[in-house]
Amino acid sequence: MAKSKDKVVNGFNHRSPGDMVIQIILYIITAIAALMCVLPFLYIFGASFASQREIIERPFFIIPREFSINAYSYILHDGAVFKGLRNSLIVTIVGTAINMFVSCTMAYPLSRKYLKGRNFFMNMVVVIMLFGGGMVPSYVLIASVLKLRNTFWALWLPGAMSAFNMIIIKNYFQGIPDELEEAAIIDGANDLYTFLRIMLPLSGPVIAAVSLFYAVGHWNAYFGAMMYINDPEMEVVQIVLRRIIFLTGSFADDGSINWGPAGSPPSKAVRMATTVVATVPILAVYPFIQKYFTAGVMVGSVKG
Repeated sequence: MAKSKDKVVNGFNHRSPGDMVIQIILYIITAIAALMCVLPFLYIFGASFASQREIIERPFFIIPREFSINAYSYILHDGAVFKGLRNSLIVTIVGTAINMFVSCTMAYPLSRKYLKGRNFFMNMVVVIMLFGGGMVPSYVLIASVLKLRNTFWALWLPGAMSAFNMIIIKNYFQGIPDELEEAAIIDGANDLYTFLRIMLPLSGPVIAAVSLFYAVGHWNAYFGAMMYINDPEMEVVQIVLRRIIFLTGSFADDGSINWGPAGSPPSKAVRMATTVVATVPILAVYPFIQKYFTAGVMVGSVKG
């Protein structure tokens, strides 16, 4: 009996040839999918250090033959990109904090079954997911009524909460056992104490994931900044890079412009370099919160 149990328990160590073939095929498919995601970015990164001629002549490469930093020189020479990065960091950090504050404080009461009018408020959330006022009414509200032009509040307030992300947090709160809240209430805890000391500490994975969603949205957003921000000192990095690409693409061959001793800007390499500058900062955040994503997957796998 003991030997048969060992075979059952350790059966996964003795796979059949068919299982091994399927596993190898899955590994191959996963590797191909990973390469499809990574190779384009590696090409963009390598091309940002290449010369204009090499980018035109070689359809694909990762390591350039002629190493050049001219593209980054043109992007960074006047310091506008650094101002844009600073402004984008402010918009992303503060905006994400506002998003999480509004989303969590709304998700917690809606996750409690004893909340009166809970269905009514949830229906309101669903409505704003399906319908919006439109671009013109939004602009009139932000620019004319609230007078928020040339302020970061024009970028923070209109999207202070995503209904979809709030529902994700709400569903996670609902999955936390009610016995924990009941025990806290018996000990004399109020709703605010329960929310801050019990619900939030137990919701690290969903808070990290949703925070990343909000942060990526703020970092990549440029339409709102293009509409409401006219002050060059307050431009986010996406607007700065858009202007650089437009100028290099439109005037690179204009002989009347003095581009300096390096000559006209390498327009194709500049496009690659702007992509790297816009992507790397937000991409660098992911390794720090990867453990929370892993914890979220594990919680879902062992629950219930």
